[in-house]
Amino acid sequence: MKIDRIETFLIPPRWLFCRVETDEGQVGWGEPVVEGRAEVVRSAVDVLAEYLIGEDPLRIEQHWQVLTKGGFYRGGPVLSSAVAGLDQALWDIAGQAYGAPVHALLGGAVRDRVRVYSWIGGDEPGEVADAAAAQVAAGMTAIKMNASGRLTAIPTSAEVAAVVRRVATAREVLGEERDIAVDFHGRATAAAARRILPELAPLRPLFVEEPVVPEQSHRLADIVTASPVPVATGERLFGRHEFLAPLQAGVAVVQPDLSHAGGISEVRRIAAMAETFGAVLAPHCPLGPISLAASLQVAFATPNFLIQEQSIGIHYHEGSELLDYLVDPEPFRFVDGHLRRPEAPGLGITIDEAAVRAAARRGHAWRNPVWRHADGSFAEW
Repeated sequence: MKIDRIETFLIPPRWLFCRVETDEGQVGWGEPVVEGRAEVVRSAVDVLAEYLIGEDPLRIEQHWQVLTKGGFYRGGPVLSSAVAGLDQALWDIAGQAYGAPVHALLGGAVRDRVRVYSWIGGDEPGEVADAAAAQVAAGMTAIKMNASGRLTAIPTSAEVAAVVRRVATAREVLGEERDIAVDFHGRATAAAARRILPELAPLRPLFVEEPVVPEQSHRLADIVTASPVPVATGERLFGRHEFLAPLQAGVAVVQPDLSHAGGISEVRRIAAMAETFGAVLAPHCPLGPISLAASLQVAFATPNFLIQEQSIGIHYHEGSELLDYLVDPEPFRFVDGHLRRPEAPGLGITIDEAAVRAAARRGHAWRNPVWRHADGSFAEW
């Protein structure tokens, strides 16, 4: 069996899918994308495809090594994301070839269901009470929300109070039996995080996510020491070597993205490394159906898994939803805030190829917002 063709599709609202076909007719799907830079990743996939065409798709580890190390210049979000999507597609093909779900190929399932959370509140969080109530009514047991919109370097008393009030509002609706994760989206400085996180502790967040941008990972130890709340990070880290320092700093939760951090092959290794530090895995996934399916395969085979992000109904989706591209949405049907273990071969989903090709004719050019503070200076989004 040889890889015969690799195609990519720009899919609304902001995704990139890749389709890998063999000369024997097997088709694997992956989702290689950097949000806001999908076209650039598409070009990287085209370059990497030059190596893969004609190769045996089942030699996944060999291909991962060549794709990540075969060029003199390595790593970074674009290359790692291109590799991630191709890696997902190769695992999908392998599962079909062996007649087994990917989690079986990774050593077998360690759980029967995976807990998931839903987003509320948007980029500049508002109406969190109503949004949280809707998730309770839908049976979800956990939600995530942004801590704030724009945040100044040294937050004022009013800014701190607004963050606490927002989380308190959600906690009041959710009660004590459900969880809240609070995402800072890298909008805080280390000083801001040290000021805010102790104030959130009485509300008992499940974790606080990405309190500072990855460039300030050297400050994570200070933040962890000052925070009674577990600290999570990792959506903008792209390999094991980049997770080592945060783990040494004491982060409790690692959040690699299956579409950014080298795919299934690398994320399972990141999870294993995290386990040696007593940290747990909560894969980042505000993306499409293939990324979620890949995340779940790793989650079912990972002992130190905590909870899975998913994007159904997320505020980034306008005009398209990830269920639109599935032949059967049943694998993503929530039961009491969980997803059940898929047993279909490969990634466990069937992509509606006709819907994908129709959507690709529309395409997209999604870009993230560029924020500014009141004085006109740049603000982290």
